[in-house]
Amino acid sequence: MKKLNFIYGMMAFLLLLGSTTASAQKFAYVDSKYILSHMPEYMAAQREINDLSSEWQSQVEQKYNTIDQLEKAYQAEKVLLTEDMRKKREEDIAARKQEAMEFQRSKFGVDGELFKKREELVAPIQEQIYSAIEELSSASQYMVVFDKANHSNMLYTNPKFDISDKVLKKMGLKPGEVLDGKGDGEEEKPSGGKNETPKPGNEKGNPSGRGK
Repeated sequence: MKKLNFIYGMMAFLLLLGSTTASAQKFAYVDSKYILSHMPEYMAAQREINDLSSEWQSQVEQKYNTIDQLEKAYQAEKVLLTEDMRKKREEDIAARKQEAMEFQRSKFGVDGELFKKREELVAPIQEQIYSAIEELSSASQYMVVFDKANHSNMLYTNPKFDISDKVLKKMGLKPGEVLDGKGDGEEEKPSGGKNETPKPGNEKGNPSGRGK
């Protein structure tokens, strides 16, 4: 009987130790989309990115429209041209196509100017958010802080553990004041140009209520 009581006592001790250890491991999460939707500097960055995108896309479309017109004119006049003249026109069209593709790639490619500009403008904002999260995590002894916006495998989140509003307050921003207007987190997509190269996009801020 004493042996049985000892075993039960050890089991209770281990369960208590396990629960104490688990409770010491504090977790939290943020919604970076929601946080970004409150930041004027992020909205300004998005507007600048969108303006550049529109300007460069317009130039891409103009180049391809010029090529289309040259090709149509060439096809209409082809039978009247000598072989040397046809060759020269074809080479000119091919060169213009190559130039247009290179221009488009230099602006919208993976390492293009739009991507670099976005990194330049957004990186300091991301660092600001990270610093606020780091300070809160240190003060509250969070072991891990997840980002709800970038973790599609987070099937359920309890608002009790959402510290997004605390992060906003840490940065001197007022929770709930979601900024509206063009450039609210959505980059304009290039359209109309041929052989389009996708450029990095961003998502719109989430104006939903948060847990405190």
